[in-house]
Amino acid sequence: MKNLKIEKEYLKKIKLFQEYNKYYYDKSDPKVSDSKFDQLKKEIIDLENKYKYLNSKKSPSKTVGFTPSKNFKKVKHKTQMLSLSNAFGEEDLKNFEKKIRNFLSLSKDFELEYSAEPKIDGISASLTYKNGKFIMGLSRGDGKEGEDITENLKTIKDIPKIITAKNFPVEIDIRGEVFIQNSDFSKIKTKFANPRNAASGSLRQKDPKATSKIPLKFIAYTYGFTKNLSIKTQSSFLKNLKNWGFKTNEYNKTICGINNLIVNHNHLEKKRDEIDFDIDGIVYKINDIELQKRLGYVTNAPRWAIAHKFSANSSVSEILNIEIQVGRTGALTPVAKIKPVKIGGVTVSNATLHNEDEITRKDIRVGDTATIERAGDVIPHVISVDLNKRKKNSQKFIFPKKCPSCGSSTVKEFNESTKRNDAVRRCSSEGFECDQISIEKIKHFVSKEALNIEGFGKKIVENFWELNLIKFPQDIFKLDYEKIKKLEGWGNLSVSNLKYAIDSKKKISLDKFIYSLGIRHIGQENAKLLARHLKSASNFFKLSLSKDIDELKNIDGIGSTQIKSILNFFSNQTNQKFLIELKNHLEITDTIQINQSGLLKNKNFMFTGKLDGISRAEAKSIIEQNSGKIISNVTKKLDYLIIGEKPTTKKINLAKELNIKILSQKEWLKMLD
Repeated sequence: MKNLKIEKEYLKKIKLFQEYNKYYYDKSDPKVSDSKFDQLKKEIIDLENKYKYLNSKKSPSKTVGFTPSKNFKKVKHKTQMLSLSNAFGEEDLKNFEKKIRNFLSLSKDFELEYSAEPKIDGISASLTYKNGKFIMGLSRGDGKEGEDITENLKTIKDIPKIITAKNFPVEIDIRGEVFIQNSDFSKIKTKFANPRNAASGSLRQKDPKATSKIPLKFIAYTYGFTKNLSIKTQSSFLKNLKNWGFKTNEYNKTICGINNLIVNHNHLEKKRDEIDFDIDGIVYKINDIELQKRLGYVTNAPRWAIAHKFSANSSVSEILNIEIQVGRTGALTPVAKIKPVKIGGVTVSNATLHNEDEITRKDIRVGDTATIERAGDVIPHVISVDLNKRKKNSQKFIFPKKCPSCGSSTVKEFNESTKRNDAVRRCSSEGFECDQISIEKIKHFVSKEALNIEGFGKKIVENFWELNLIKFPQDIFKLDYEKIKKLEGWGNLSVSNLKYAIDSKKKISLDKFIYSLGIRHIGQENAKLLARHLKSASNFFKLSLSKDIDELKNIDGIGSTQIKSILNFFSNQTNQKFLIELKNHLEITDTIQINQSGLLKNKNFMFTGKLDGISRAEAKSIIEQNSGKIISNVTKKLDYLIIGEKPTTKKINLAKELNIKILSQKEWLKMLD
């Protein structure tokens, strides 16, 4: 569910994170303590986990590090270095396994085996070997391309330069963590803020001789691109790593069952202070490589792995005030302003209160003495209040029934899935009628994931809004540059750069255009689904005018919630004017159909009945990976109807009437041979 204030807070934190990143990674001169830096990352990731519409390519959930430095050559990773989802407790782990079981359609008695590897708080690196020789080393960079830090990595004794083992692949990217042991750091800590910063700064020295003076270590744990690698399990790969001369984590274990994972997690958490390097949790990976391949990836993370963070740190502070923030979708989010307090070495001054129901349930009031908890990647939140210390004149907090931005009434919408009202209260404004929502919508429009107008950050949006230079997204393309030149801080060069940045983004793909509109429940993935279905901007605008959205019901992945949001968006007159103007300013490119060379190219499929040993989700994934398409109705467009156990007779009969080929599951799978 979307929340305007949360999105504002999120974008603010992203910008701050980028600033800290620049000092830490690009300048090797940390601006804040490592703990404060880590806390900021945790706050961002928690916001993303709680509010799924929040998405930024600059987020720590999608990058480790910073845009590769100009001081180093940029090199693309042959296989992207992805991030991991996080688990903060037993329920998260159970949900993780449940999703795996559902996706793979596993029976209850099938026991999943995991590789449990302590998560070292260091710097990721990818080492490329060809014919047994270490030829290149890259930093993680932005995940897609990294910095060529080969010469610096060569100074690390733990990294083998030549490997002669017979079973070593012809080509492979060995990935692992560069770090400094705590005992070694104690000898050099006057030069660096903490072990992690020391590792980062050392790897990015221009002179490898300077790097060689720092006692860096390397532990290997996985692989990226590879040729001729033959392994069946993650644990066997770790054994291979040791045989090849790499160091691996001595605390790695192969474990079956969630309960045993938790036991191991608790054991290591208690023991973490005894370990000579920093760990902040444990990474669980499905041990079976074949299952890993079947599970694949979701956006920026593998389905088959998760990072189980260690438990929370907590402290006590006073709630000074409760502020209500309005997000891009109108969601009202309460935030507690607290007396600054250190939690796990991090100074905290804000704590989320989540929603109105949470405040009521815990009876949280201004002036209360509260326990504030920070857990793993979670933003600090109020656990409870001390009633014994409550002031006599304290009053219950009354959640506003009017939007603090525009004064519109606030509502709790009925959720069709849960059959109850949402916990989140929202501004009833359609969007642009509320100033705060409008501002956030414009910020979203120019963001990295949407139009990606460089240099058009949130402060500029807010400033231009206050000056009445922009009120709607289309106003960006009608800016009075002569007026801007007269503003403080602006000159000919900065204005020219701004104009160039805007003009260069007038060409945009259909999926990014749809995403840029900020339609509720339409994130990047749903925008892609819509774009693939509609194919062209012309079809999109026809749909916006006709509002005949029944055809969207055929899109696998687009449900009633999304369809309702799209209809509401199209039904708003302000949005219609906004779309018409944008159409005149933008060149929206048709959708390019990806993966056109698969075995199922240009073929439409539909499933009916329960499949044997495979879930619908996995079957769908297989179809799409092979250039096929899933449709939801039996029509003349359908090429193959695949039947499983207990199929729908009506669908089979209709398929026969239309001369559509009917396949068994085995026959369908033979098409992939």
